Parts: sequence; structure tokens; C-alpha cells
Amino acid sequence: MWIPPEEVLLAGPLWVSERANPFFILQRRRGHGRGGGLSGLLVGTLDVVLDSSARVAPYRILLQTAGAQIYWNIASGSSRKEITEHWDWLESNLLQTISIFDNDEDVTTFVKGKISGIIAEENRLKQGEQQQEEDCGKFREAELKMRRLFGMPEEEKLVNYYSCSFWKGRVPRQGWLYLSVNHLCFYSFLLGKEVTLVVQWSEVTQLEKNATLVFPESVRVRTRITEYFFSMFLNINDTFKLMEQLANMAMRQLLDNEAFAADRSLPKPCKTLKNVSALKRDLDARAKNERYRAMFRLTQDERLDGHTDCTLWAPFAKMHVVGQLFISNNYICFNSREEDLCQLIIPLREVSVVEKADSSSILPCPVSISTKNKTNFLFANLKDRDFLLQRISDFLQRTPDSSGGETSPLIGPLDSSSESVLIGRHYHPDLPTANQGLLRLYQTGAPEDLGPKAMKERMKEEAWNIHFSEFGRGVCMYRTSRTRELVLNGIPENLRGELWMLFSGAQNEMSSHPGYYGDLVEAAMGVGSVVSVVTEEIERDLHRSMPEHRAFQNQTGISALRRVLTAYAHRNPGIGYCQAMNIVTSVLLLFSPEEQAFWLLVALCERMLPDYYNTRVTGALVDQGVFEELTRAFLPPLYEHMRDLGVISTISLSWFLTLFLSVMPFDSAVLLVDCFFYEGIKVTFQVALAVLHDNMEALLSCSDEGEAMTVLGRYLDNVVNKQTVAPPIPHLHALLTSGDDPPREIDIFDLIKSSYEKFGSLRSDVIEQMRFKQRLKVIQSLEDTAKRSVVRAMMTESSFSIEELEELYCLFKAQHMASCYWGSSSGVSQRFDPSLPYLEQYSIDPLQFCQLFLGLGPWACGGRTPTLSARLFRVLDQNQDGLLNFKEFITGFSGMYHGEMTEKLKLLYKLHLPPAVCPEEAESALEATHFFTENEAEEPSFLPAVGSLGKQEVTSGEEDVGNEERKGPEEKVKDYRYYLRLWANEKEPKTDTIKNLPRMNQEQFIDVCKTLYNMFSEDPEEQQLYHSIATAASLLLRIGEVGKRFGNRKSEAPPPEAPPTEVPPTENPSPEVQPPEVQPPEAPPPEAPPTEGPSPEAPPPEAPGEAQMCRALEDALQDEDSALIAEQRQGSELDADWSISFEQVLASLLTEPPLVHYFERKRDIRSKMAACKAQRAVERQTSSSSEHDLTQLSP
Repeated sequence: MWIPPEEVLLAGPLWVSERANPFFILQRRRGHGRGGGLSGLLVGTLDVVLDSSARVAPYRILLQTAGAQIYWNIASGSSRKEITEHWDWLESNLLQTISIFDNDEDVTTFVKGKISGIIAEENRLKQGEQQQEEDCGKFREAELKMRRLFGMPEEEKLVNYYSCSFWKGRVPRQGWLYLSVNHLCFYSFLLGKEVTLVVQWSEVTQLEKNATLVFPESVRVRTRITEYFFSMFLNINDTFKLMEQLANMAMRQLLDNEAFAADRSLPKPCKTLKNVSALKRDLDARAKNERYRAMFRLTQDERLDGHTDCTLWAPFAKMHVVGQLFISNNYICFNSREEDLCQLIIPLREVSVVEKADSSSILPCPVSISTKNKTNFLFANLKDRDFLLQRISDFLQRTPDSSGGETSPLIGPLDSSSESVLIGRHYHPDLPTANQGLLRLYQTGAPEDLGPKAMKERMKEEAWNIHFSEFGRGVCMYRTSRTRELVLNGIPENLRGELWMLFSGAQNEMSSHPGYYGDLVEAAMGVGSVVSVVTEEIERDLHRSMPEHRAFQNQTGISALRRVLTAYAHRNPGIGYCQAMNIVTSVLLLFSPEEQAFWLLVALCERMLPDYYNTRVTGALVDQGVFEELTRAFLPPLYEHMRDLGVISTISLSWFLTLFLSVMPFDSAVLLVDCFFYEGIKVTFQVALAVLHDNMEALLSCSDEGEAMTVLGRYLDNVVNKQTVAPPIPHLHALLTSGDDPPREIDIFDLIKSSYEKFGSLRSDVIEQMRFKQRLKVIQSLEDTAKRSVVRAMMTESSFSIEELEELYCLFKAQHMASCYWGSSSGVSQRFDPSLPYLEQYSIDPLQFCQLFLGLGPWACGGRTPTLSARLFRVLDQNQDGLLNFKEFITGFSGMYHGEMTEKLKLLYKLHLPPAVCPEEAESALEATHFFTENEAEEPSFLPAVGSLGKQEVTSGEEDVGNEERKGPEEKVKDYRYYLRLWANEKEPKTDTIKNLPRMNQEQFIDVCKTLYNMFSEDPEEQQLYHSIATAASLLLRIGEVGKRFGNRKSEAPPPEAPPTEVPPTENPSPEVQPPEVQPPEAPPPEAPPTEGPSPEAPPPEAPGEAQMCRALEDALQDEDSALIAEQRQGSELDADWSISFEQVLASLLTEPPLVHYFERKRDIRSKMAACKAQRAVERQTSSSSEHDLTQLSP
């Protein structure tokens, strides 16, 4: 690239001059490329170790003048090709101009001004590129170096790079670690030894930081194949956090197949940060946002703007609580430094006044915030109070006014005109479940219970009312350790729905989306809605959802459950519906109105239990791995025994997916749901560990899995809630397995208390860290399972071995994932559908298929290979959706590699007929043929010839349909049986036999000959194959002519008054047939013009196969009957009457042993797969420098 001219005092010590003229010198840095000796090795090593290679390009151009001792560096380049382009431009544009200057200073001034002008123009064109403006110059140079070293495209963005050591065996290699969005790369060059490492984040199975005697304070990266160790980081914690984040993003890509999208809404830094890219800032902001949202249970679109230390006046404790204040686009939040002391969430929609308070020595820099409910919050010790107030004011201006406050109705007030419209909807305010939960609905009118359990329930309600009066009620309530105590003692039934909404964060989401649920229900269940597999699954499970509860023994509860599940499936098609969702949603509907139950389900599926309810229950499998790890840490003797029995993996899924609702009596399990909404997933782990701990002795004595499952099942069946007011709901499993001597009852409150006493040290951040480790293992295990399933399914449909199918699947999926990384012509959602079988989930578009065909295809045709690839894609794309799945891909390649000769020739024959030859391709070929046709008088006949190009024979059924369409109107009336026959014919699979193949016209035949000649160009038996195809082609030409003359005799019967337009139009000839017709037999064969005028698909003129084909066809035609030659020459156009069938092509090729041997030869795909994998090399070490342009070096 051109650089601002800078002085260079010494031009020689570290550089080697390669080109020179009186004014410019092109130099290469020592240690880059071949040669250089010991000095070159030392310079190259120092450049890598000191990162000079990131700042100093390996090539440069200097400006020199005869009388000056100072040089000017005007251009630099990372490759020989780039610097050569600059050198050529200088020689062709400046050298002649400056040679007429008399003064050397004028030359220097002129060149410097010219280069500065070029740079200014380039900068003007790049002003729209925000990424390059934000990143510092040194970082951009490092990114360019990464792309050059590892062959990455421009779409691959570098996040950060670090100096470290890569341990190759027991020898450390000092170099640079480059962390990009999709890859981990390492480069080292020490004393002529080069190490290059490229690992995709999606291939990482384990990532951990450890310290051993061999690898002190190192990071271990493990893949399916091997593991790598990196150490000697300047700040290993920051590096490891970034690696974790990038690996986690890659796992999300494997799950969702969504490409990484940079956040363009980040505020720009006040100054360019040194060595920090915009992507690094983006990822740091994402990590902070995730922690912020998890801490306060906020929605996924909430973004943290900033945080600062402060104090909050706590009126309930009469003290100032030290903590941090967080500001985001919709909330003001506070969290105390001491855990569980105080937490506060203030939605901006509830804020009425934000103002400064009077400062004092006791209360410096205070800010008062008042809400619409007349509650005041006082923050103090704010460092930058004015800036904070300005930010809050800016966010308040963007917040829509919500005069209704927290208690706004589900749908606004109705007038008489709109009421009738809403009642006609599937969901409206008059529904019984719109304003109250099902439990309260069925308790209405029941006699008042004055027993001890009812009095206990009222005491709980009164305790919560006292708590509300002291700590506040609603979203702005102070959440303290007292709140936790009340939750652990059980939430009253009348307050359960309200507090679930509050603690889960669903209240905030519902308040910001008024009317959303009603519109969603109408869209999912209204007129025009489509019955899908998901809705059918929901219908099957509706009556299996708590059938023992009377609320779901009638249509009121069943209809509400149907609406909620269908609405959520419509909202989130990626999840749709999972069988455990019906049980959880049933419990939510018992205590919450219908819309609130929907938003609670949203909070569960999308925030609190991420990935639990997708098609592969990935989140539950991840937490199953976390539970196993926790069991090993807290209960090591039991873990070894349970692992041998295989019990943990069996029990954990049913426990976690339904939050114990399916394995424990309802009145007891609902208390665990109370704790879950307040504490999160850690409560589930604590209770599960407590259950194992209480049954440790019985489990250790079990000898098989069934016995252990019986022990745990009987224990959970007898966990009771002795404080419940409602009549006990029978647990079906308990009734079936109780036996004659049921075990003792376990009080649920004692179980919860025991779990907090024994395992209360669990922290949410530790669980998240363990989730990350398990997520890598689980997702890679699921990918391996998918691969095995695909291989088993394709074993019977292809001739490839198991190992070959596995390698092909990996290459196919890697091509698909590359499109997720770097974009593609079709959307990712179109190419990935997790609801389909594994065999059809991943798809590739024509461009990706072309890249695989170039690397793996057995038919290499030079310049025609991309055209052949596009045609093969259209043949294999049976559903015509523009995408190929793995099954279609293997079907095509299996035929090319392991098919019989007839099958291969049939496929090759199809590739030169419609629909493989698209209309645009055929039209361009005709235009090229017409352009090189000397007979211009026939030009008006071109248009009708286009229609006849793609005309092929039709089946008898199609002819019957065409004849019926030409009949009179009185004959067009057909009964239903006729249409049933047509429908049955369309549904029947059409047998693809030789006789069903259409005939091939002259232009298509010439196209086949071109393909064959290019296909044979690099074969060891090249000359024999050329001779054989020439002989077979001449034979087929004769066959076509004989067939044409025979057909003309049969067509002489038409009456003379027949219009001339009925005669099939003729077409312009292809240049391969033109030479013997234009030149007399004794004249020498034509040279360049005939071979340079084919269609745009033709290979370059210097291809030897095409010239030999022209001469072979010419010699063959010169021996033909003179009448045939005269008939061929007439009009110098392609003969539309000439045609051959596949049987004739097959019979002609079978007469030539070299062709038979070529197509019967069994080919090995392993070498081509190895070559493809080599292009994506995981590790390579050479004894010389990594000069990618060595082949271009001048001798």
C-alpha cells in the first residue's frame, strides 16, 4: 500500500535490493523469502519475537535521487504481488515524467506530492468503513499480517493478539497468538523453523487454564484429534476470558447456525485505544451485558451503559448500603457489595423525577429518584453526578410514557364498538383465565376454611404484607435477605403468580409489550393459521398435562394451555414445543392469568433455562454434566458408584426439565418452583444433591440401575408439604409404587433447609463457569452423534466406506459453517433447519458446492469445471430449492466414484441436457455461435431457433395432455377420474431408465465432446483417449446423419400447401464443426478463429484437447460422402434435425477400450479429501520461511 513519504537514512543493513532504476528501489527485508543466510535468519527471528513483522512490511519501495543521501519510503507491501503492482504503476506513470526534471529536489517534491494525493483519495474512499477508523494503525497491520499468514478472507475479523509460547512437545516456541472471531491461530519463526497453527473454535472440545510442572500457568486447548498448550502470557486471565467467550460463541453457532454480527450501536471511545480493536470492545461489552442481565433478570435486549460505585439509603435498615449503581437504556439498578444485603431495580417507565439533593460532609453528591408510586430513592457518593444525571435524562427522553404504571390492564379499556370485535378473537379480556389463575377460578364459591393449615396460609400472607409495607411492593421493591427467608418458607397461593412475575423479570417484559400476547394468539390460531407438526404435538400432550388436577379436566384449562403453548411456538419457532413444556405451563396457569403464564414461560425458556427446550434439550444435557461434576465434588464415593450404574444421566433430565414437577407431589414441587424463580438454577442443583445425600447408604448398596431408580423414585414420591391448604393432589407414580409398607414421609421444608445448609456454598458464577465447560463437551458430543447417524443412514445408499463418509460429512459441514462465518448468497436460516433429520439439516448453495467439486470431483475439466459443477448441482437438486443437503451430495459423488460405466455415462449425458443446461446458458451459447457465423443473411432465423434448442422428446402422458388441450371446448370436460389419474402419475416415482432419456441435438453433442477432451487432458493415457473419442465422435456424427436422412424420407408426405413455418428452424453451427465446411478438403485446417468462437463455457484457445477435437472431426467429415458434406454446409448452421440417443452414445463408446477402461476405473477419493484437509491445515512446520509467492520469484 502507499504510505506517507518518510525519510530513511540507511537503506541497506536489514534489506535486500531486488529491483532498481535511476529513481526507485524495490527492497525485500532479510529473513523473508528464500536465502539471506545467517543474517536473514536472525532478522526474521527478531521480527517475529519483537512483532516487527506486524509493523514492518516485508517489501518496500524507496525514492532515491543521485545527489541526495536520504531515501524516502513511499510504498510497502505484504506480498510480492502487491509490491510489484505498485512498482509497475511507478514505472508506467511516473518514471517517464520525472526523467525530464532537471532538479533532484523537484523530483522529490513531485513524487511526494503525487503519493500524498493518492493516499488522500484512498482515505476518502474508506471513510465509510467504520471498523478501520476505530482500530489503531498497529492493530490493522496485525490483522493484515494474520490474513497473509493464515490465508484468511477479509470477512474474518481479528479480535486480539498476544505474545506467548506454544509448546510443541517439550520445546516452547515463542510467537504470536491471534484470536479471531472463528479461529485460533499461532505463528512462530525462530532460526528458520516456522510453526503455523490454525484451529477452528467450533472444533474445540475442552478449554481450561491450569498450572503444572511441565506447563506452568498455561492454557490447554483440546480438539477431537489432539491438544495444544500455550503459556508465558503477559495477562493470562484476560486472554483466557476472551478465548472462553469466542469458544462459547462458536458453540452458539453450532446450535443456532447464526453468524456473528458486530454491534454497531456501541458508543465510540473518546480516544483510539492502543492495541484494542472495535471487536474486542464489542465482546467486552457483551460479556458485561450478560452479567448485568443475569444479575437483575432483565430482557435480552437490555444493554448496560455504565456503572459506578455509590451508596444507597436503605430506610428499612436506617443505613447507607455500599454497592454499585448500573444504568442501562430502560433501568436503573443497584446491587450491594455484600451479597443479599440489598438489590434494587427501578424501571425508567416508573420514574417521575430525577434531581440533585443537597450535599453535605455526611452525604456527598447525592441524587434523588422519585417514582410514580411516590417512592423516593437516595443515592450518594457519586463520582460524576452531573454526567450521570445527563445520561439518565437522555434515557428518560427516549422512554415511552406509561401513565398506567405497573398495574396497567392486559388490554386497554374497551368501548362498545371494539368489544364485540375482541370477543370474537381467540383471546380477549372476558375469558375466565384472562384475569385470574385456574386455581383461584376453581376455588371461587368454596366454603371458607378456618382450619390450622388455612390459618398458617393467612399468617404467610400477613408476613408478606408487612414486608411490602416496609420494603415496597412491585418492581421497585427492595430485595434483601429477608425476602429470601420469606420465599424459602413458601409463597402464599394468592401471591404466587405476582411474585413469580416479579422475581423472574417477566413483569418488566410484559409491561413493555402490551397486547403482544393477544396478537400472537390470533396470529397462531386465527384464520389462515397453518396446522404444523408442532401444533399436532401440542394437541397430543394437552390431556397429558396434570390430568389428575380438576383444572385440566375441562375445556377451560385445556384451551388456555393450548393458547399459551401455541403462542410461544409461534413466537419462537427455533424452540417450538418440547414435551416437558406442557407440565411446566400447566403449573404456571394454575397460579397466574393466561398472559402472565405466557411471559413466565418466555422467561423460563429464554433466560432462566437456556436451551432446555430446543430440539436436542442441549441445556438440560449441559446441566446434567454440571450435576455430575458437582456430585463428584461433594459426594465422591457416591459419584463413583452412580457413574458405574449410569444413574445420574437417567435421573437428571426428568428432574431438571420439569423442575421436579413430574417426579414429586405437586404441592411439594411447587415450593421448589418458588425458590427457583428467586434463586435460579442453583436451587435445583442444591435440592438434587440433597436428595442423593439423604439416600447415600441405600444407593451404595444398589447393584443395578433399576434398583437405584426405585430407591430415588420412592423417596421423591413421599416428599410432602404438610402446610398446604388445598386438598392433596394424588401423585400417580406414588400410588403405583407405594407398596404395602410405604417409606417415611419427608417434609419439603426440611429438604429445602437441608439443601441450603449442606450445599448452600454453590455460587451462580461458578455454575456458569461449569456450564461453559460442559457445553463444549455436550455440543461436540451431539455433533458426533449426528455424524454417526448420518453415516449409518448413508451406508446403504452409497458405496463409500464408513471412514470416507465421515470425512465427507466433516468437509460438507465445514463448507456449510464457512458460509455462517463469511456469508453466502442464501440465508443461514434457509440452509439450516434443526427440525429436519440429521441427514437433511445442513445444506450448501451452488457456490459452496462448486468449491467442494473443485477439490473432490473426479472429473476435472479445466476451465469447464465450474460450468460442469453448476450443471451437476441442478441435476442433484431434486426439489429445486437452490440448496443441496448431504444426502443429495453423496448420491451424486457416489455415482461418479463407484457407479458402473453406464451410470457414469448417463450422468455425463444428463449434464448436457436441460434442466442441467439452464436457458440462460443455452441462449448465451447461441449468441456466441451466431456472432461467429459468416452467413449473416440468415440472422432473422435466430429467434425461432432459440425455442427449438431445448425441445426434447416428451412422454406419452405429456403428449396426451397436449392433445387434450388442443381439443374443442366441448371436449375439455373431464370427470374426476381423469384428474385422479394425472395426480397418481405425478406422485408415482419416475423410473430413470436409458429409454426415458431424451435425445441430444448437434450442439449438445459438440458440448459433450468439449467436456470429454478437457476431462482427458491430464490422464496418463491422454493420447489414446483423444484418438478413441475422435473415432467415437465421427461414428456418432455418421449415425446422426443417417437418422436425419431416414427421418426426412418419412417426412416427405406433408402436402405442398403446408406453411413454411412448420419446418423446424436451423441453428448456427458450433466452431468445432465449421472448419471442414468452410474450408475445402485440400486446404489446411483453420487456426485460431474457429477455436476462439465457442460459447462462453468453452476453455481457453490454447487447450490441446479442443484443437485435436477440431482436427479429428474435420478428418472424419472429410471422408464422408460429398452429399453429406454439402448437406452439412448448407447455410453454415447447426442442423436441428440431427439428433442421437443415449443408447447410440453408449454403443459407440463401448467400441473403444480406452474409453471403457477410463469410465470403469474405480477412483479413490481419499487422496482428494487429504488434499482438501491440507488446505485447512491444522499444523505445519517447514524448514524455510513462509513465503507464499516463492513460485513467482524471478531467477
